Amino acid sequence: MTIRFLFDYISPNAYLAWTQLPALAARCGCDVEAVPVLFAGLLEAHGQLGPAEVPAKSRWMAKNNLRKAVLLGVPLNPPAFHPFNPLLALRVSSLPLDAAEQRALIGALFEAVWVHGLHVADRDVVVRVADGVGLPGHALVAAAEGPESKSRLRAQTDAAIARGVFGVPTMEVRDELFWGYDDFPQLELVLAGKEAPVDAAAWRQWSPPPASAERRRR
Repeated sequence: MTIRFLFDYISPNAYLAWTQLPALAARCGCDVEAVPVLFAGLLEAHGQLGPAEVPAKSRWMAKNNLRKAVLLGVPLNPPAFHPFNPLLALRVSSLPLDAAEQRALIGALFEAVWVHGLHVADRDVVVRVADGVGLPGHALVAAAEGPESKSRLRAQTDAAIARGVFGVPTMEVRDELFWGYDDFPQLELVLAGKEAPVDAAAWRQWSPPPASAERRRR
């Protein structure tokens, strides 16, 4: 079985999930397919604001993520900028690399953002990160700046939207979506064949009309 991991470097929860995904996949005997997608594209498609665009939510998430990082024993430091433009890093990660090379590059780019506070929108930073894991940084960045790489990331994002993906990280197993690092327990139950029995038939096409009373803010 394969876990499709859809992510954007802009998400600290995607970073936290990436640090734990190899162990989960090993426990469940699964492969991992990493798929970079543009979070901003998901937000636009679904008419959402990102967490960083809602100050109260942003403040809450910062502390919540720090708590999770402490429990997991992984470093989590503020990024150089947030939000930032992740396109170059995503396009580099989408290049047709060997699976082990891609995993190493993704891990290094996540650490660049969320551990070392580096700005991965900077071409030179991405070159150095790729070089640091033994890959030809200049060649990869040059390839990522070409039209084929731009189209590839756009297609991956569009395909994710078509499958109902609305946020990152999303873990996709067959036709089931699991959203966020906090959904790992449910994901693991499903992978182990221990999913709680639910009758979701009445909810599948759920689209109730609004109540007659309008929402009011006191």
